[in-house]
Amino acid sequence: MTAPNNNPLHGVTLEQVLTALVAHYEWEGLAERIDIRCFKNDPSIKSSLTFLRKTPWAREKVEGLYVKLMRTKRPLE
Repeated sequence: MTAPNNNPLHGVTLEQVLTALVAHYEWEGLAERIDIRCFKNDPSIKSSLTFLRKTPWAREKVEGLYVKLMRTKRPLE
């Protein structure tokens, strides 16, 4: 049986992921990295969450950017 902490997204909600990305990159930086209209036009956590929950490819990109950010913030143990 594998430990759940092998998955960097284990126990992290989509809202926490998005909030962390917005805190780090701000909306403009996030929109530059992931070309999604809900990050460019009147962005909000609520509207972005609605879109990301319905759009698997966009959610994968957001989660991938979050994992990359977390790996650069703290070294792997």
